[in-house]
Amino acid sequence: MLISDLAHGGPMSETITVTELNTRVKELFGAAPGVRDLWVAGELSNVKRYPSGHYYFTIKDLGSEVRAVMFRNSRARIGFEPADSMKVQAYGSVDMYVQRGSYQFVVESMRASGTGDLWLRYEALKKKLEAEGLFDDSRKRPLPAYPKVIGVVTSPAGAVIHDIVTTSGRMFPADILLAPAKVQGEGAAESIAAGIELLNRAGADVIIVGRGGGSIEDLWAFNEEAVARAIAASKAPVISSVGHETDFTIADFVADKRAATPTAAAEMALRDRREILREIAGYGVRLDRALSAVVERMRARFGAADYKLSPRKAEEAVAAEEMRLDDLSRRAASALGAKASEMHRRFARAEAGLAPALRSLVKDRRAEARALSDALGHAMSVLRASARSRFERAAAGLGGLDPNKVLDRGYSYVTGPDGRAITSVGSMEVGSLITVRMRDGSADAEIKRKEMNAS
Repeated sequence: MLISDLAHGGPMSETITVTELNTRVKELFGAAPGVRDLWVAGELSNVKRYPSGHYYFTIKDLGSEVRAVMFRNSRARIGFEPADSMKVQAYGSVDMYVQRGSYQFVVESMRASGTGDLWLRYEALKKKLEAEGLFDDSRKRPLPAYPKVIGVVTSPAGAVIHDIVTTSGRMFPADILLAPAKVQGEGAAESIAAGIELLNRAGADVIIVGRGGGSIEDLWAFNEEAVARAIAASKAPVISSVGHETDFTIADFVADKRAATPTAAAEMALRDRREILREIAGYGVRLDRALSAVVERMRARFGAADYKLSPRKAEEAVAAEEMRLDDLSRRAASALGAKASEMHRRFARAEAGLAPALRSLVKDRRAEARALSDALGHAMSVLRASARSRFERAAAGLGGLDPNKVLDRGYSYVTGPDGRAITSVGSMEVGSLITVRMRDGSADAEIKRKEMNAS
């Protein structure tokens, strides 16, 4: 047969569809005794339970791995929950998944045989670092409210940096610095630690360390001691964004904050722009209310001071004090008169009952009493005259403060639209209206120009 015949589907060749090919492979697996009814020993990884109740996972050892599935009915026959890093012996057969063209091990039963090596290493390092205090809340640092520079340690080709940049576009603005790093495989831990140190030297205000989800092997770089030490030694606070909600790594425990996704990490590092605008508006309202309250208090205090300094009120106060002084004088004179009359009566009674030899003495004492009474009366007259003179001088001084008398000397004073006196050029605005008050009337005016004296 010619080669050309083979190329064009000659009589010795057969053309089939991809589905037919995968179906034939599935039939071969079904008929091959070497891949059916086997016990396979290995470690579970990337275990996922779907809403259908089926479990999908990987069974692996140091040299290889195979995808596996355990359907809901088979899961009901085992007495434990499959989990990552669990060592098991799985019973089942190899089958072809026709739609994807991949083979898988269909597990019909399973028995646990221990804990995986990676899980043991994870637990050992976790206990060591926890004993050193690297997980303590007391050493966790708060994130800056308004960071200027956000550092990101991740793969430049992954979705993490894209999600962070996209999210930061609607948040408070900040510069994004990327420290490219391997996030999986050999040398990944050292690459991540170097990225953290580099961003600290570059002056990042906060650092996000992250990658997408995966199996324990995929995330293992974030369980290495080198990464944990680098996060703990970082000057800038660190947000760990490794895996999904249910995946915790050593980096999550050491970091200052943990975010389930890169988007959540960016929202944690940056404040929402709309929230800041609402907060500023709230501060403006509070400031306006506070200023209004201060103005009202000052207006009340100025009103009280104006009332107390009014010349008319001062004259009324002087008159009231004069009336009070007159009343006190009348009461004092009445009291002294009553006291003198009582003393005269007592002396008269005493004189009538005394012997003639003592009458002369009583007469002398009565003369002394009259002299004392006259002296007291004279002193009260002097006191009243002196007090009245002081009040008259005070009243005369207050009268000199009367604005009308000042206006009589050729002065004037200016008031604003509210009737209050204007005492400073700085309190007037060009174009505002004022009233100029003089001795014989007032005139309204408009400010065309103002000039402050040089201080």
